[in-house]
Amino acid sequence: MAPRYRVTLVKEEREYLEEISTKGKRAARTVLYARALLLLDAGEFGPKWIVAKVGEALGVTTRSLEHLKKRFVEEGLSAAIERKTRVKPPKEIRFGGEFEAQLLALACSKAPEGRERWTVRLLAEKMVELKMVETVSPMTVCNTLKKMNLSLT
Repeated sequence: MAPRYRVTLVKEEREYLEEISTKGKRAARTVLYARALLLLDAGEFGPKWIVAKVGEALGVTTRSLEHLKKRFVEEGLSAAIERKTRVKPPKEIRFGGEFEAQLLALACSKAPEGRERWTVRLLAEKMVELKMVETVSPMTVCNTLKKMNLSLT
């Protein structure tokens, strides 16, 4: 059976959570988790509700409440009610406005000799050939053209 975690709040923590749940503007999730911790408090000041009743009262699954209790016991109060900071930074934009401008200029130029019009694959190959970009897939070119509402036909 999975370990059960017991939430016991000291008086200062209870006051802090009550302030979060009643005063000021906060994220809805933070307020919800603060209220849940107040109800789950099994210490001397808490109402000692069971997880199923708290889940029913707040509209949260019992599994979420068990995870909340685990975070509180293992990582502390702030980790339990606030969002976790992102470990991995967001991906850097590789093909931005400059890429789009160069692609647009190339797509609007005259098609290569022996061709009637540009294809997505030809555009991708030509951009690499002209060293506008190191590598680019035809799908990236297609999506960029679609984003700019440009049709090759």
